[in-house]
Amino acid sequence: MFKGDKESFEVYHKGFQGQVSRWPVNPLSTIVQQLKNKPTCKVIADFGCGDAQLAESLPQKTIHSFDLVALKPCVTVCDMSKVPLPKASVDAAVFCLSLMGTNLADYLCEANRVLKIGGMLLVAEVVSRFQGIVSFIEKVEQLGFSIIKRL
Repeated sequence: MFKGDKESFEVYHKGFQGQVSRWPVNPLSTIVQQLKNKPTCKVIADFGCGDAQLAESLPQKTIHSFDLVALKPCVTVCDMSKVPLPKASVDAAVFCLSLMGTNLADYLCEANRVLKIGGMLLVAEVVSRFQGIVSFIEKVEQLGFSIIKRL
């Protein structure tokens, strides 16, 4: 639906931003702080970037912003299961409130493909989106990731 109707995508994001503004903590702010404090983390892929706030918040880093619709010129339009990056090319892959759809495993496999060995996967998601957080974490580990920290 969003691919064919950019206006619907914009309306969705405005509503989403309104909702997030009422939360006690914006998860993107937490991710920005984590990435700012990692000087070795220079190249980042933002999967489902929305309005590309991560790129705007970290101008000193190289951010590749991906989404179904480009709300800003820096966003590359694509399916998150097939981003136009070479294998092992990023230090961090970010999914901030963007794990939607039925092919989440494909998105995470793509993040694994583009991450350098030792790279970081950062996921911030509403727990109610999943049938169980433990099950989700187990599936992420089955895809080749190691869980180091859960906030």
